[in-house]
Amino acid sequence: MLTRRIIPCLDVHDGHVTRGVQFGKAEAGELRNVGDPVELAVRYNRQGADEMVFFDITASAHGRRTMVEVIQRTADRCFMPLTVGGGIRTIEDMGAMLKAGADKVSINSSALAEPELIAAGAEKYGSQCIVVSIDAKRNEPGRWSVFSHGGRKDTGIDALEWAERVVRNGAGEIVLNSIDADGTRAGYDLEITRAVSEAVAVPVVASGGAGNLQHMAEVLLQGKADAVLAASVFHFGNYTVAQVKEYLSNHDLPVRLL
Repeated sequence: MLTRRIIPCLDVHDGHVTRGVQFGKAEAGELRNVGDPVELAVRYNRQGADEMVFFDITASAHGRRTMVEVIQRTADRCFMPLTVGGGIRTIEDMGAMLKAGADKVSINSSALAEPELIAAGAEKYGSQCIVVSIDAKRNEPGRWSVFSHGGRKDTGIDALEWAERVVRNGAGEIVLNSIDADGTRAGYDLEITRAVSEAVAVPVVASGGAGNLQHMAEVLLQGKADAVLAASVFHFGNYTVAQVKEYLSNHDLPVRLL
C-alpha cells in the first residue's frame, strides 16, 4: 500500500508566507504574515514533510522573480520534493520553476483558460511534473463549481467533470481545494474529496479545512485522498508534521516515518 503524504503549504506574498480564511485577499488586508518561506520550509523538512507546496499569491512579474529565488534557496537547503504554483501561464514559466529546483508545477486559472497547456506541459516535462489545482465551491447538494482567479470567479464548470478532463489532458496529480472549508479548521470537505478521488486514477491531494489530527485521518480514510495539504495547523504550531504522522500511523494509515 502506498504511503500517505503530509504536505505543508506556503502561500507566498511578496516574499513572505501569509495565511487567510476562505481565500482572503491581499488587497483587502485579509492576510496574516506568518514568516520567511525558506526558513519555514527548512523547519518542515526537518519534521519529515513528504513534500512542500509553494503558492505565489502575488502572481505578478515581480512575484515570479521572487518565487524563483525562494525555490532556489529552498532547493539548496531541503531534500523533499517541491511544488510551486501561482502565476504560471506558459511552458516557459514551468521551465523556469523546474530549473530553479521545483519538482512539480501547479497550474489553476491558466489551465482553465488554456486547457491545452496541461498537455503541452506533460509532453515536455512529463505528467509527473504537472499538477492541476482545482478550487471548488459547493453550489448545490452533491455538486461543486470550479472557481478561478484565486477563488474569485465562478467558471460554471462542474468540478468532477473538470477533474476528469485535466487527467485526460495529462495532469499527473490534482490538488483539490475546498473554498468552503479553506482556513476554517473545521475539517476537509469529505464529500467532494471522495467523489474526485473515485473519479480519477491519479493522486488527489486534499486541501482546505485542516483543524486537528482527526480531520487528516478522516480525509484519507473517508475522503480517499492520497495526501493531505495543510497550512495554519503547521504555521501556528498546533502540530508538527511528525505528530501528524504518528497519529496516522496509530490509525493504520501507512506513512513515511523518520
